[in-house]
Amino acid sequence: MIEGRTRLCATVTAQTMSELRVRRDAQLGADLVELRLDAVSRPEVAGALADRRQAVVVTCRPPWEGGAFAGSEEERREILLEACRLGAEYVDVEHRAEFADDVLAARHGRGVVLSFHAFDGVPADLQARYRAMRGTGAEVVKIAAAAGSLSESLRVAALGTGEEPRVLIGMGTAGIPSRVLAGRFGSCWTYAGDGVAPGQIDLDRMRRQFRVNEISDRTAVYGVLGAPIGHSVSPAMHNAGFRAGGIDAVYLPLEAGGVDDFLTFARAVGLRGASVTAPFKEAIAAHVVEQDATSRAIGALNTLRRFDNGRWEGLNTDVPGLLAPLAGRMRLTGARATVLGAGGVARAAAFALRGEGASVTVCARRPARAAGVAAVAPGTVAAPMPPQPGSWDLLVNTTPLGTWPEVERSPLPDGPFDGRLVYDLVYNPRETRLLAEAGRAGCGTIGGLDMLVAQAVRQFAWWTGETPSADLFRQAAEEEIDRRSRRSPPAERPV
Repeated sequence: MIEGRTRLCATVTAQTMSELRVRRDAQLGADLVELRLDAVSRPEVAGALADRRQAVVVTCRPPWEGGAFAGSEEERREILLEACRLGAEYVDVEHRAEFADDVLAARHGRGVVLSFHAFDGVPADLQARYRAMRGTGAEVVKIAAAAGSLSESLRVAALGTGEEPRVLIGMGTAGIPSRVLAGRFGSCWTYAGDGVAPGQIDLDRMRRQFRVNEISDRTAVYGVLGAPIGHSVSPAMHNAGFRAGGIDAVYLPLEAGGVDDFLTFARAVGLRGASVTAPFKEAIAAHVVEQDATSRAIGALNTLRRFDNGRWEGLNTDVPGLLAPLAGRMRLTGARATVLGAGGVARAAAFALRGEGASVTVCARRPARAAGVAAVAPGTVAAPMPPQPGSWDLLVNTTPLGTWPEVERSPLPDGPFDGRLVYDLVYNPRETRLLAEAGRAGCGTIGGLDMLVAQAVRQFAWWTGETPSADLFRQAAEEEIDRRSRRSPPAERPV
């Protein structure tokens, strides 16, 4: 391991041995392959190891530590001891397994991964547990614990010292930085896989999108702050920009437990900049020492950049990003614009449209929130949901309603669509129910991907001094959206 670089271990599971071998040999670009025998109906160690093309970790995980092995502990013991006898490069055994000492003795610790998994949070005795595991003589100590915040992820990843061979993972979305930056924290490898463990990222994304094998101690770290944040396609766009520009940087999803949690993490990894999404666009403003006039006026920002002294400056690219797709589509001066929602993006929309001379109304379920948004742009009116028929020329949705997979939802399920143009800031799916119904009613439509790309291009340029191709960002976002549409993740919400 050199300069913070780390190896990639691809985890594969299967129901049959033949399927496991096919998946084993398909992990192109992996440095190691973890063979999870616990899900195989009739596990055969010899068959799993035969004709392998790369080093492997043999694992047979019991249900009491997140696995699927249905046999007895004696059967599991024999499987792992056979893996030792047949020369598997690594054999993984749980610290809590009654026969762990047998596996350690069979190898004199060499090639043994001694593991511990905590799916209900980070244990209070984590440091003592690590030292006890280290004292067994196992070559590699692996600890994976569910992280509820970025700080908890740091607490796991920062265990150990020097060149002690270890693999330390914060599970869940908040733990993704510990997976991608594993080498920076001293882990000898990190795991990739198709959701075998919470927060795990597939091998292709780890290699191509995050370029994990290329990350070193010199790599600049950026990210997108939000909660939840697993929905965001911003990492796909910005990492594509870094790759195309030959910039040594990586951009991560940062699911924080609060602003202080984010700032703690940012200091620890030397974060250079961040995009900001819900629910932090307003709260983060109090923690910057400089911000642009737009951010000050609306009380919300969506971009951070770190000074050399560790302090932050803020920028709002939502306003120009929102206006860009409207250029040439509608004359805003004198137009009646209705904004649905009361978050940070609603503030940007009201401010932007009012600044262009539109007559703006903000509609939200909570009148006090609508009034707060309206206050950022003098002359803006607050009103309850839904907007009155015949009251708008331009309708802008800033709520997450209709985001995949809840595609049947809409902020205006009963219409009517009697205005000229509907602009939905939800970007997945590219045509929401709101846009489809508006289009059938004869309205012009604009999807949220247009704004997402426009504001992201401005963020990237502010951080790096280089303006990326909008087409590049759009293609990266579309590919990520298409990839997710083939899967079944939890409900998403727009950035």
